[in-house]
Amino acid sequence: MIKRLVEKVQTLFARKPRAHKPRHVPVAEHGIHRDRIPKSALRVCETLQKAGHHAYVVGGAVRDLLIGVTPKDFDVATDATPEQVKSHFRRAIIIGRRFRLVHVMFGAETIEVSTFRAAAGERAVDEHGRMLADNVFGTQADDAARRDFTINALYYDPPTETVIDYHDGVKDIRRRRLRMIGDPEARYREDPVRMLRAVRIAAKLGFEIDEATRAPIARLAPLIENVPAARVFDEMLKLLTSGHSVACILRLRAEGLHHGLLPLLDVILEQPEGERFVMLALSRTDERVRAGKHIAIGFLFACLLWHEVLKRWKELEAAGTHRIPALEAAIDDVLERQTEKLAIQRRFVADMRDIWMMQPRFERRSGRAPYALLSHLRLRAGYDFLALRGAAEEAPAELVTWWHDFMHADEAGRARLIAAVPSPRPGEGSRRRRRRKPKAAAAPLAAACAPPPLPNA
Repeated sequence: MIKRLVEKVQTLFARKPRAHKPRHVPVAEHGIHRDRIPKSALRVCETLQKAGHHAYVVGGAVRDLLIGVTPKDFDVATDATPEQVKSHFRRAIIIGRRFRLVHVMFGAETIEVSTFRAAAGERAVDEHGRMLADNVFGTQADDAARRDFTINALYYDPPTETVIDYHDGVKDIRRRRLRMIGDPEARYREDPVRMLRAVRIAAKLGFEIDEATRAPIARLAPLIENVPAARVFDEMLKLLTSGHSVACILRLRAEGLHHGLLPLLDVILEQPEGERFVMLALSRTDERVRAGKHIAIGFLFACLLWHEVLKRWKELEAAGTHRIPALEAAIDDVLERQTEKLAIQRRFVADMRDIWMMQPRFERRSGRAPYALLSHLRLRAGYDFLALRGAAEEAPAELVTWWHDFMHADEAGRARLIAAVPSPRPGEGSRRRRRRKPKAAAAPLAAACAPPPLPNA
């Protein structure tokens, strides 16, 4: 009886972690004025506060504003339940099962609103300690304790322009240090994706990962195998489109997280083959992201997996499979392996397949073949891929230049370009069917069917 009572008391204390007294950082110290917050995020906070709730801009947006970076998204945290939040806005939907959120929409803008989560409690976990559900609501202090890193546990109150800091996140930002809240190993077991997030955030911000936060990563990396493929894909997508993908990839290798996530990571980080092409693709993607330009996800993944396709393509050709069927089979093999780890959406897979299948078609520059390729819906993406191969010295520079000129020329110019294409040397180009010589018995018939000679011939 006494033993059972002691266990019950211990459980109650385990569910209520030691409260942290928050530090209220004034605007004179942090410098974030409310005019730097989008009207949509301000409206969400003001609407909920007028209804008697607490509501704050939270997480990465506050962190980025303190660093001097323009946030990509603005999220709000509140003590209102998802149903209460939804009731206050005309265009709002509740999403998620493991982690219920509300998306409040203002035109093309969406503000993500989360309810304060409890730091501990009766939460479903699997045999590895990974959380399967996290919809136990709590206080703001609880919510701060359950966030992953100290620099993400910051709350901005628009009316007072105050930053509320429970875990010395402001201090860690000044020290340029990424530190886990709570026991790092337990937090990684709750959600192994946090290991990828640690790498992405540290690389993006140029922060050092705190030693206690970094130490368990290499040992716990296999836990990522238990994460649903869709979540791994989402996190990899954030990493690759962060504008700092090259730094992120190098950090993944340093922390031992690259194995198995994508075959391309093993290839570019452990083998010289393909490294130049992939790193060039990633660096150009980073440039586009930082310039605010559009990123084509299908094109990006086509670049990342190209050398896996190329390797399998060569193997199938060496085994005797004809060139184009070999490429089709290689694409199927690579994509099948990838869907086991990453839930790449079908529309991206279609882009990737088209880009890859166009590459041998660019080599055909005689007859009507170049004109047929001009009408392809993804010609531009296919050509950009060819140009990237040329920049990495994996495709002839002359071929890249020819197609650039052909796409921009008029009809007469295109005809001249086709006429100027050098004839392929023996053994080069696509395989052509050999014309069979007519048999001796068929010669009279062939002669009888021959057209009459032209006049003055």
